[in-house]
This record gives sequence, structure tokens and C-alpha cells, in this order.
Amino acid sequence: MPDNFFNQYKKPIESFIDQAIKEDLGLGDQSSLSCIDPKDQSKAQLLIKQDGRIAGITLAKHIFKRYDSRLKITSDLEEGSQIKKGDVAFTVEGPTLAILATERLVLNTLQRMSGIASFTHELSQMINHTSSKLLDTRKTTPNFRYAEKWAVLIGGGINHRMGLFDAIMIKDNHVDFCGGMYQTLEKTMSYVNHLEKPIQIIVECRNKKEIETALLFSKVSRILLDNHQPKELVEAISIIDHRKPTEASGSISKKNLIEYAETGVDFISMGALTYGAKSIDLSLKVL
Repeated sequence: MPDNFFNQYKKPIESFIDQAIKEDLGLGDQSSLSCIDPKDQSKAQLLIKQDGRIAGITLAKHIFKRYDSRLKITSDLEEGSQIKKGDVAFTVEGPTLAILATERLVLNTLQRMSGIASFTHELSQMINHTSSKLLDTRKTTPNFRYAEKWAVLIGGGINHRMGLFDAIMIKDNHVDFCGGMYQTLEKTMSYVNHLEKPIQIIVECRNKKEIETALLFSKVSRILLDNHQPKELVEAISIIDHRKPTEASGSISKKNLIEYAETGVDFISMGALTYGAKSIDLSLKVL
């Protein structure tokens, strides 16, 4: 799974690494250059200071290697492994200057990704007695979306569309701008008929009429029921009657997640998976 995600999004992830290194290093690590001999070789380990789930080891390896191919990383942990305070996530050895130059970027990414994976895993376990699956959203940190969505996947969630480019999501504003659901979906179908590859079409429906209209179009992939209370959601799911997969979103939190999952909805999308997760405390220490 980690390699599959990296291979699928290799270009933007490598671009992120390059930009992040440039952001932090600028013209050079003045602190380390002032006191470290360029010939020095060292070894350090990533210490776990808080219980949770680890995520980002694969990304850390790519950061180290992209900066300096001489860095060697060793780890017995797999992505998503349970971790506890005092564990060692990995060891890295090689040029001391390279370890110091990449230390903060590696810590920042792993702490954030591990926090998201831990939170996603916790919520997924809460609803594992149902058929509902957790989805992330586009409510991500600018320029860090791929890492955050990668962490959701590691934590047991499912990635929604990566951005505006890889799926169609017809929302209330689209419908209102076009003058109604039928007109909107007619235009959408005309558009997708000219695309070279199939694309997922998710349609947000606010009421029974919009649901019934969306069901008329065979290419609609999923019906999104936004800001529905659990009782309203049950009624909407009954109307859809398994003809399309269903998704719930809006005002769903840890407190009411189980209630929503038990409605029988297929997917639950939560922006909180990314913006509401707290980072896991980690530290890189010299051996």
C-alpha cells in the first residue's frame, strides 16, 4: 500500500519534498555548517514519545534518499503499526550534515501523518460493526494534501477524490448556478461523454426530488447526502434503495459518528480526519 500510493502520486510527492527542503534550507544549514565537519558520519533514531499509529516511514525514506542517497534507513515497523511511548520507529545513518538538514522535515511529516493515521484508525474501529467506510475530504493543509491523504489510507480510511481534477462532484452551488438538478446533470453527461477516460460522478442531493432526478442518470457513481440528520438520512437511503452507493457528510464528528454509520450509509466523509487530528510526538536522537 505505501509503495502503491507513492508510485501513483510520485511526481507531486517528489515536488513536495523538493519544495519543503528548499523552504527549510534556503542557501544552507548555517547552524550545522558552522560546527560540523562535512566528513562526519553519524547515526540517529526516531523515538516514539506518544502512543498511536505510525505513518510516514515510507515518505521519510524518500526524503532522506532524495536529499542524500548515502543516507541509510532501517526500520522493522510497517506503515500503520501500533506504537507506544519508548518505541524506535527507525534508525538513519550517514553524513551528519545530511541527517541534520532533513531532521525537521522528516519529523514534521511523520508527526502530522501519524496523528492523522491514529485518529482515522480510532474512528474506523468505532464503526467496524457497520458497513460504513470513512472518507477524507479536500479540507487539507495546502501543499501537504498528498501526505495527509496518504495518512488517512494508512489509518484505515479511504481516499475521496484527490482534488478537483480526478472526479466530478456536483454540489448545491453547481445545481443552483445551472438552474436545477436535471439541467446540471444533462450538461455533466454531455461533458463526460467527450472525455477520453471514465470519471467518477458524485452528486449532492438536498431533497427527495433531487435524489429521484439523480437516479435517472446511469453514470452517477454515488449520491452525497450533505447535512442530513440521521433520521433524514435513513429516509433518503430508503428512497435510493441500493440503486446507488450513498455518502453522508456535514457536521459529523466523533460524538455522532456511530449514529450516522448505523443508518446504513455506505460512506461517511469527514474533514476532521485531516484538520481535526493532533500530531503524534516524535523525536530524532543521536546514537
